[in-house]
Amino acid sequence: MEKATVSKLKNNLSAYLRKVRAGHAVVIYDRDVPIARLERIESSGRGADRLTLLRAQGVTRPPLRLLSAEKLRAALSNPVRRSARVLEALQLDRAEDR
Repeated sequence: MEKATVSKLKNNLSAYLRKVRAGHAVVIYDRDVPIARLERIESSGRGADRLTLLRAQGVTRPPLRLLSAEKLRAALSNPVRRSARVLEALQLDRAEDR
């Protein structure tokens, strides 16, 4: 998240608006006190726009390599086994705390 003083924002408004359009937020400070946050307005709510915003914020990143539909189906075919291991680990952790 970018920080800007009121005077810096006034002098460079176009540059800050470009950053906001790209998905970055700007916190505006007045005498070292945060007073506002400038953020992009999501107008359409489409998934691609949301993903672009999340990538710009550093929340997500593009895949390192593409995953074929067959490999994706294989990875998702047995979620019960994976969640069962998580459940067992949670139960073991809780048992140790007792």
